[in-house]
Amino acid sequence: MARSLYVALILLSLIWGGSFLFIKVLLQHALGPWTIASLRSLFGLVFILLIMLVLRKPFSFKQISWGGAVIVSLVNMALPWGLIAFSETRLTSSMASVLNATTPVWTMLVGLLFFGASFTRMQWAGMLTAFAGIIVLLGINPVTMISVDPVGFVCMLGATLCYGVGTQLSRRLLGGLSMYQMTFATLLGAAAGSGLIAVFTEKAPDLSEPAVLGSFIGLGIFGSGVAYILFNYMIMKGSPEFATSVTYLVPASAMIWGYTLLGEHIGWNLLVGLVLILGGVFVANRKMGTNSGTKAGKRADLQS
Repeated sequence: MARSLYVALILLSLIWGGSFLFIKVLLQHALGPWTIASLRSLFGLVFILLIMLVLRKPFSFKQISWGGAVIVSLVNMALPWGLIAFSETRLTSSMASVLNATTPVWTMLVGLLFFGASFTRMQWAGMLTAFAGIIVLLGINPVTMISVDPVGFVCMLGATLCYGVGTQLSRRLLGGLSMYQMTFATLLGAAAGSGLIAVFTEKAPDLSEPAVLGSFIGLGIFGSGVAYILFNYMIMKGSPEFATSVTYLVPASAMIWGYTLLGEHIGWNLLVGLVLILGGVFVANRKMGTNSGTKAGKRADLQS
């Protein structure tokens, strides 16, 4: 496999791992979760718009199913991005990134329950292993029962569940669109949806602060713009399986960012939980059949 594909893989893991860091920085500057989600979408939308104009990629507005695009953008972008930002008011960026790695498992469960997918014993074993990793992350013990903020924990899992549902819906509602069209339509819907919530619930952000503007550039342009291009490049030049392997690297890169730049603590339960979750996800997705479970892995964990 070409060396450029591995370079793209590493770059993408660093970008998506850094997304949790950017969210934490924005929260420290008193920005609300929905403001972060809306401006992240808007910065990514502007970037994709410029790319399509420069490369002369057709928008083909009539070809886009706008109803489907709105549904996918809300479920797969606006809602989970808002939940992730809120969860990081209660969790470290490292913890959030590890929980985000459960997305492929939720994608499998949603496919099983609602879209007629079927799975092997090995895949069930992988899901149970990942669940054990979640238990370890919770830090359950006889004295405190749970050491992780339960609200932040539930919100982060809710975000990954949204990704699981959104992955299934995007395949069915937006099939036939180019990667540019799909990215443009969903980012437009996400910016509008989360923007409306932010206008009525949160105060206007101050983008004059360098840290705030820089974080939005990193989160929007790179995390929601460049990242999509890299991901689809790996699908086209490599394979869907190779592209989704970035899932396993994102938590590690997020830990590195959080430890080096934010001084976040990395405890034993975080490391052990990471190993169990990623090991379970790897086993569960190692040999997918030709049913809908195979396709579900193609877009798993696209947004952090």
